[in-house]
Amino acid sequence: MPYYGYGYYNYTDFLANNLYFLLLIPVLLLSIWAQFQVSGSFRRYSRTATRRRFTGAMAAEAVLRFNGVYDVPIRPCRGNLTDHYDPRDNTIYLSEGVYDAPTIAAVGVAAHEAGHAVQYAQNYAPIRVRSAIIPLTQIGSSLSFILLFIGLFLYSQSLFFIGIVLFSFTTLFQLVTLPVEFNASSRAIRTIEEMQLLYEDELPGAKKVLRAAAMTYVAALLMSLLQLLRFVLIFIGRGGGRDRGGSR
Repeated sequence: MPYYGYGYYNYTDFLANNLYFLLLIPVLLLSIWAQFQVSGSFRRYSRTATRRRFTGAMAAEAVLRFNGVYDVPIRPCRGNLTDHYDPRDNTIYLSEGVYDAPTIAAVGVAAHEAGHAVQYAQNYAPIRVRSAIIPLTQIGSSLSFILLFIGLFLYSQSLFFIGIVLFSFTTLFQLVTLPVEFNASSRAIRTIEEMQLLYEDELPGAKKVLRAAAMTYVAALLMSLLQLLRFVLIFIGRGGGRDRGGSR
């Protein structure tokens, strides 16, 4: 006798999908709000010059020196909010609106990216874990949805389960990214304060820019966790590992 009872699975799929879409609404709102805060805060504080006239490049250099890091070049790159630290060539890349800009937003963003360079230099554990799982994350993001779709189409719990495992690496990457980003921001703010790169009344603006950026990572993690929960519920509802050919 076939194991699968379609009425039961339709109900569990219905439950999983409805729970997913119910939770999706606040997560989407958080994501939209975070993106709005990032663009709005960056735009606002990019129009506010620092009275000490520190540019983004100078702020990044200050963070590196403050933490005893001397071998990381700082270079400009094209684009808007394309700032990043690349561990492959050990270089900080700052966008056009940050590298030469003596603004509050530029100082905050550049100091944050320098914080990532310091993390690598000091062997900060979470960033090393994140780097180690990048290959698994790339494989998972490429193959997970293919296997999940094939598993559903062929009623193969085995393929569906493998798809869940691969997708979980994406969620793990998002989870490890949170402490990495928050730590980089805390390093940036601490250096800005102790080296007095900004005046006291300018510091809240830099903090606001960094906090808004951090919320985008929180939203990305919640979205990934929500998607993973949906897949797990579907898997449980469809037999928890027993393929269609099985019997009671």
